[in-house]
Amino acid sequence: MRSTLRGPLGWALAAALLIAACGGTPAASTAPKASTGPRLGSFDRPISLAFTPSVQAATISTNGAAIKSALERSTGLAWKVTVMTSYAAQVEAMCAGSVDVGFFATIQMTLLLDKSCGSPVLGALRIDPSTKQLSTSYNSQIIVRTDSGISDINGLKGKKFAFVDPLSASGYVYPTLTIKNKTGQEPKTFFSSTIFAGGHPQAALAVYQGTVDGAATFIDVRTTADGTAPGAGMPADILTKTKRIDTAGPIPNDGVALVKGFPDDLGKQVKQALIDYSKTDDGKKVFASLFQWDGMLEIDAKFYDSMKDALKLAGVDVQGLANNTPRPAATPAPTKTP
Repeated sequence: MRSTLRGPLGWALAAALLIAACGGTPAASTAPKASTGPRLGSFDRPISLAFTPSVQAATISTNGAAIKSALERSTGLAWKVTVMTSYAAQVEAMCAGSVDVGFFATIQMTLLLDKSCGSPVLGALRIDPSTKQLSTSYNSQIIVRTDSGISDINGLKGKKFAFVDPLSASGYVYPTLTIKNKTGQEPKTFFSSTIFAGGHPQAALAVYQGTVDGAATFIDVRTTADGTAPGAGMPADILTKTKRIDTAGPIPNDGVALVKGFPDDLGKQVKQALIDYSKTDDGKKVFASLFQWDGMLEIDAKFYDSMKDALKLAGVDVQGLANNTPRPAATPAPTKTP
C-alpha cells in the first residue's frame, strides 16, 4: 500500500518541515517515550506460565508442556513454563513480575487479590460426583487407612497427620475448620505431629504407606476424574487400603489469573485460547489429568468472596505466610504486545 501525506499525520509532518525550513524548531512532544525493553510474547520475553504445585512434578511437566504448545499455536507468541516450589512462592512470583499467567489454587487467588498482584479471569468447572453436573465448587476429604480402626476425626487424636500446603483450601484451611469445629482443638494440639506433604497425591500416599495416620486432600485425589479407577501415580489398591472419614466444603474452584497490568487484548486472547483448548479431545485429557478440570468459565474477583470468609473463620494468616516466602527476581518488564 502506498503512503501519502494526507490526513492529520501528513499535516503534522508538513508543519514540522515548514518550521524547520524557516529556522524554527518544532515544539517538544509530550507523548511518552517508547520503552526499549523486550516485547511481551517475544523470544526475548516469553510469557511466563506457572502451575500450582499441588500435584506431582511429572504431571505438571507433561501437561504444562501440552498447554504451553496449545497457547503458542493459538496466540502465535512465545511462552515458557515456570516451575514453582510452593503455593506461596507462586503468588510471590506473580507479584515480582516473573509469572504472567498462572493456574492458582483458591487461597492463592485471595492472596493475589489482597496484594493487588493479579486478577482471576477463569474458574474451573468440575463434575460433581453426586449430581453428575458441572460445578463451580469442590470438596475436601480426610482419609485414613482402612485397617486403622479409625472411623471419625476424634479417632485421629494424638496421631500423625498430613496437610498439603498452608495455602491449600482443601488440603489445609477447610479441614482445619472441620477439625476445630468437631474436636474443639487446633490441629497443632489435637494431633501428635503434622506435616505439609507439598501436594495432594503425596498426602494420600503418606496415608497409604503408613507414614501418617490421616491426611487432608481434595475429593478425590485417589481416583480418575470420573471416580471409576485409581488416578495416575496411585497404587491399584489405594481405594481399598484407604477410606474417607469426613468431608468439608463446598470450596470455590481454583482457576487462572493474569498478572496486574497484563494487556487487555492479549488477556482476552489467552482466555479464549484456554477455553477453546479445554473443549478439544486433547485438552479435555490434559486438564483432567492435571487438576481434574472438566471445563472453564469466565469469572471475576467476587468468585472468591466465600473463601475470604473461610480464611477469617480458620484464623489463617495468609499474608504472614506470603511474607515469609523469598521474593523471586523479576523478569524484564514488557513494552507492548507484538
